[in-house]
Amino acid sequence: MTLKFSKIIGHRGAAAYAPENTLEGIHTAADMGVEWVEFDVKLTKDQVPILFHDDTLERTTNGGDRPVAECTLDEIRALEAGSWFADSFAGIKIPTLEEALEVVIGHGLGLNLEIKPCPGREKETAEAALDILSQIWDDHDRLLISSFSHVSMETALDMAGDWHRGFLLPEEWPENWRELAEYLDVSTFNVNGNKVVREQIDELLDLEKPILAYTINDPDRARILQGWGVDGFFTDAPDVLTDAILKVH
Repeated sequence: MTLKFSKIIGHRGAAAYAPENTLEGIHTAADMGVEWVEFDVKLTKDQVPILFHDDTLERTTNGGDRPVAECTLDEIRALEAGSWFADSFAGIKIPTLEEALEVVIGHGLGLNLEIKPCPGREKETAEAALDILSQIWDDHDRLLISSFSHVSMETALDMAGDWHRGFLLPEEWPENWRELAEYLDVSTFNVNGNKVVREQIDELLDLEKPILAYTINDPDRARILQGWGVDGFFTDAPDVLTDAILKVH
């Protein structure tokens, strides 16, 4: 079973051109020719997986500073999640994971699903997301599950050991990162491409697994990372990065 990822992965859809973590963002990425997208999944109060990044609502909705974990799906559905980005997106809604997967599959895209649990919901968020995935998604070679939460990743290992897992490394790598990666049997290393240094990439290259860099919007940085051996890029602006890495060859 080989992971068939793309060099360019649309970050939260295509976050430079459409509101992040929305169906519109996925459509936009697909329309740009992107072959893979990434998005974040959280849980509502009533245990429904939705596409959302932050723990609270204020940055990308009109819901104020309420925690997502305290809102039911009906309350989430009542929010407006587009006008913060641009007036042309006014009125769009936060999608459920199920709705988003249907759009991803409809466009024939690969997916990096990042489990982004609210504090204390690491296990249940992973369980709910993976349960939906198991009912809808059947292309194991085009699915990557990642999370900064080791509990969420361990849950993914236990529930769906035959699905690919991406090891998300923060700016400051944990001392036991090698042991964790081995225990979680990861397929990729997903690194902070704007902070990582050459020596760290060299360490990862020794492990002979694909290296994906987030979130790269600067073409010059993309070319440097590609020269170091990075295999793929999460980007808000897929068109910009596509032009950049194609010019390397």
